[in-house]
Amino acid sequence: MSNQNQVHDKKLAQHMRIAFVASDVPEAQAALLQLRGQFSHTDPDHADIIVALGGDGLMLQVLHRFMGQGKAIYGMNRGSVGFLMNDFRVENLMERIKDAERSIIHPLIMRATDTNQRVYEARAINEVSVFRQSYQAAKLALSVDGRMRMDELIADGVLVATPAGSTAYNLSANGPILPLKAPMLALTPISAFRPRRWRGALLPEQAKITIRVLEADKRPVNAVADHTEFRSVETIEIEIDQATDLVMLHDPDHGLEERILREQFGG
Repeated sequence: MSNQNQVHDKKLAQHMRIAFVASDVPEAQAALLQLRGQFSHTDPDHADIIVALGGDGLMLQVLHRFMGQGKAIYGMNRGSVGFLMNDFRVENLMERIKDAERSIIHPLIMRATDTNQRVYEARAINEVSVFRQSYQAAKLALSVDGRMRMDELIADGVLVATPAGSTAYNLSANGPILPLKAPMLALTPISAFRPRRWRGALLPEQAKITIRVLEADKRPVNAVADHTEFRSVETIEIEIDQATDLVMLHDPDHGLEERILREQFGG
C-alpha cells in the first residue's frame, strides 16, 4: 500500500471504531497481525464495525456472538469457503468499508422440546435442521401455522433455511436458492423416503413451522440451529425473529444479493 493510501485510510479509521477478529488458521492469523499493526484496533465489544478474517464459519460465529447488538460485520476471506466474505485486500480497506453495501438479514428462532419435556431455544442464521439420530429413518409430522400439512414424512430429516442460508446445506440437500430479499423460507427434506417424490415447500417468511417427531423413543431425532445441537427432541417450532437485525457489509460489486443470484446461474 502506498504511503498516501495509508494516510488516507488512517484518517478514515479515526472516525470508525473497528475491531479485527480472525479464525485460528495461519492465513487468518497472519492477516490479523498485519491489520492490527497498521490500523487502530478497538475491543470488539465497543466497536461499531467488526472486520472478520476467515471463512464462512467464522462469519457465522461472529454474527452469533454479536447478535442483537447492531454491529456491522465486514468479512474478508482467509478461509476455505468465503461465500459470505469479501476478497482479502489491505489496500484502501477503510474506503471499502465506508462504501460497502449493507445486507440486513433476520435469524430463525428455534424452540425445541426434548423427550424429558425440557425446552431449549437457539437462533440460526443459515438453517434449522432436524436429523435422525440412529440407523433408523426419522418419522416426522409437519405443521404450518397450526395446520397439519404432512402427517408423516419418513426421511433422514428436514431443514428450514433462510434466504441467506439457502445456498448452504439447503442447496446441498437439493433445496431451492432464494433471493436475499425474498420474503420466504425453504422447507427441504433430507433424503426423503416417503413421500418419495416430495421436494419440499416454499413458505412465507411469517410462517411458523412445527415439526413433531413420531416414535421419538424408537427413532430418536436431534435438532440443530446452525452449530447449536439438541438431542432426543420431540417437538421443534421454527419461525423468523423479525426483531433481530444482522448487518453484513459487502463491496458494491460483490454483494450478497448478487452472489446468490449468480449461484442460481451456476456462477
